[in-house]
Amino acid sequence: MQAILFAATTNPDGSRHFYETLLGLKFLSEQPHALVFDVDGVEFRIQKLDQVTPVPYTALGFKTGDIKAEISELKDKGLAFEVYPFLDQDALGIWTTPDGTQIASCKDPDGNVVYLTQHPDKN
Repeated sequence: MQAILFAATTNPDGSRHFYETLLGLKFLSEQPHALVFDVDGVEFRIQKLDQVTPVPYTALGFKTGDIKAEISELKDKGLAFEVYPFLDQDALGIWTTPDGTQIASCKDPDGNVVYLTQHPDKN
């Protein structure tokens, strides 16, 4: 079996812009009930719904090799990153976990939390 990722939207145009133009995912098709993307060989379907209730935790995450460069590029495109009062984040919005993993989060047009993660080098 192979995993399929799911999210939901009430704003298909905004979601397509967010995931395709801002995050750079490969758009495959628009179907009557979903937008379909490719995420490194994994199908990602964004269901078109009349109502979406975002959850307060991470809905989707992406691993990156250079989180600072990714955030800078995304901020240049107009994407805002979340600042949480309960986390010790740097000026870019990056929180470093005790094991050295760096995490930053933003929200898609429907309020779904999307994480960027960079794991520490394990040389």
